[in-house]
Amino acid sequence: MRRRPRDESDPPRGRVSRGRGGDAPRGRTPQGRDENDRLRGRAPQGREEGPRPRGRSTPGRDEGERPRGRPPQGRDAADRLRGRDERTRGRGDRRDAPDAPQGPRSRRDGARPDAGDPRRPGRHEDGPLRRTQAAGARPQAAGSRPDPAPGGRERVATRRGGDAPPPRGPRRPPTPPRPPRPPLMLRLGSPRRRINIGLIGMTFVLSIFAGRLIQMQGLDSKVYAAAAADQRQHTENIPAKRGSITDVNGHELAVTVEARDVSIDPSKVPEAGRANVAAVLAKHLGKDQQEIAAKLATPNTRYQLLARGVDPVVASRLLQARVPALSAKKTYRRLYPAGDLAGSLVGFVGDEGDGLGGMEQARNSLLAGRDGEMRVETGRDGLRIPMTSSQRTAPVNGRDVRLTIDRDIQWAAQKSIGEQVRESGAESGTVIVMDVRNAQIIAMANSPELDLNDWREAPASSYVNKAAADVFEPGSTNKVITAAAALEAGVVEPHTVFEVPDRIRCADQVLRDAHTHKTESMTFLQAMAQSSNVATIMAAREVGSEGLHKMLKKFGFGTRPGGGVPSAEAGLLPDYREWSGSQSCTVAYGQGVSVTALQMASVYQTIANGGVKIEPQIVAGTTDPSGRFVPAPPGKQTRVVSQTTAKEITAMLESAVGEEGTGQLAAIPGYRVAGKTGTANRYDAELGRYDGYTASFVGFSPADNPRLVVLSVLQNPKNGHFGGQLAAPVFKDVMTFAIKSKKIPPTGSAAPPVRTRAGQ
Repeated sequence: MRRRPRDESDPPRGRVSRGRGGDAPRGRTPQGRDENDRLRGRAPQGREEGPRPRGRSTPGRDEGERPRGRPPQGRDAADRLRGRDERTRGRGDRRDAPDAPQGPRSRRDGARPDAGDPRRPGRHEDGPLRRTQAAGARPQAAGSRPDPAPGGRERVATRRGGDAPPPRGPRRPPTPPRPPRPPLMLRLGSPRRRINIGLIGMTFVLSIFAGRLIQMQGLDSKVYAAAAADQRQHTENIPAKRGSITDVNGHELAVTVEARDVSIDPSKVPEAGRANVAAVLAKHLGKDQQEIAAKLATPNTRYQLLARGVDPVVASRLLQARVPALSAKKTYRRLYPAGDLAGSLVGFVGDEGDGLGGMEQARNSLLAGRDGEMRVETGRDGLRIPMTSSQRTAPVNGRDVRLTIDRDIQWAAQKSIGEQVRESGAESGTVIVMDVRNAQIIAMANSPELDLNDWREAPASSYVNKAAADVFEPGSTNKVITAAAALEAGVVEPHTVFEVPDRIRCADQVLRDAHTHKTESMTFLQAMAQSSNVATIMAAREVGSEGLHKMLKKFGFGTRPGGGVPSAEAGLLPDYREWSGSQSCTVAYGQGVSVTALQMASVYQTIANGGVKIEPQIVAGTTDPSGRFVPAPPGKQTRVVSQTTAKEITAMLESAVGEEGTGQLAAIPGYRVAGKTGTANRYDAELGRYDGYTASFVGFSPADNPRLVVLSVLQNPKNGHFGGQLAAPVFKDVMTFAIKSKKIPPTGSAAPPVRTRAGQ
């Protein structure tokens, strides 16, 4: 089917007529924009357009594909006519042939509807496309835009001279430079929105502060008020005055006096003046200057204690010396006027005010009292805030403790045992003086003794009260218990005769007397006077191990003494069923059991008191809160043996100090003395074996009316080892002084004649 010839009045194919008679329909792309200008020979302004890829938008798009409202930039019309898509060239070959029929264009090929389509008013039907004038195409004016090619593409029809363009191969135009990207622009939001957001944020923050304020001042106000009060309030300790320790006559052995604790704030001492300040403080306090300077050289601290227990007069002088940041706090200081007199018995007080040994520790709660306190409000600098309230709790001073110790007799006992320890080369020595009637300890001396005014420099071994704590095997002084058991059992009498050799076999051991002798007849009384081990073993066999063990228990062996003596030990008494074969013999004369000096003194107090044992007493009494003296209750009394047995044993002991006894050096002119020597092998716990000897003597006087018991013990002496040789002289010296001090007169009676040998 042939198309009709194209009328000249028809608009170019694929374009919308922009004549006066009509406008381009709405919604179409501006492919016919500025058509009149192009027909008039005007070139559109803008970029030059090159070939565009299918489906991709580039800055050099074709007019029909250019977005609405954007004019072409800088591209020549002729170049635009020559720069069509290469994809139309194949089809153009067929279209360029003369008289080639052309079918209608489809909408898919990009052709626009015909102008003469009755469905689209204002359009005219296009005729067949003619590419040359010879083929019958309508001539176009110079400078006018050629008809569009099929599919919406325009082909070049003529050149400026009217000549047909020679065939040209495909030419890709140069890629235009990419235009610069426009700068990013920050578009500000609405001011009202910003104000609203700010107000919401401020409201949220203020609500948090308001809630916290309500919590602090409303809900938790009492908690914070209490915390603030705790920061302001400062509790000052008001020390109680410690009670005194005195002897039986009220002489002070330990006393408390007022003192000052001197301290300083090193941060307020100028560095340039530290040397001068250290010199002044060392001079008044009696301290080393380097030590004081080291404490001043710590400015990062606010408190340095310089000295404790400073005399108030010395502290006042220091405060008047205008030493910067110096302070003196009121306190108390413990003094020991007697020095080392009964040092280990009295004990001492540590820096914190608590007793650390002796009676100071044993009666600490009674002596210390109860500290008071004062609650005051202080500022940041530690000074009290004026006109503020304060609460004061008054301290309760400690009570005084009065001992049974007699200061003078104690001095004599320490002097005598100290001299003998030095002369004999012994490791230590002990003396105990006890009142027979009430078992009160009049003296308890040790050598070496602890100097209470210099206890920090003393060895720790001197802190122990050896008279009550050191355990040793008593030796022959224990024979009185074997004699008491035999007499109480009725198996022997004082005049019972024994045939006594100088040695005896006991199980696998052979035991001997201290001196070799022929077998001789000897009364039991004579055996006690001469301290025969063999005769004592023979009497113990009559009693038996069980009977002997019971008597030892009744005299207090294996039991801690009462009466409140510090550091008192119980000794060692094995059960008789555990005794070895030889131990059943050695216990009879004091080997194989262990006691303390206090326990052995209590044994002789029981014999001297007619067979009644009284708990040893060291405290005579205390003061009540009003300061009135309250005597201590008497010690517990227990009968151990009968009075008859006690008198018979007393007669044996008195003969031991006689001319034929081993304790002749203990005799006191004008007084009747009863006593017993003791020499025992000494067990050394450090070595784990027996090493050295224990020499002892214990007795009482007057023998017919006993008043005082004196015991002396020397441990591991080097110059001699017999008790009658070393310990008896100490007994004599101490007993003589004690009798005179107590003004005990001699009885004036003579010792009755005693049958000591068999056949007399």
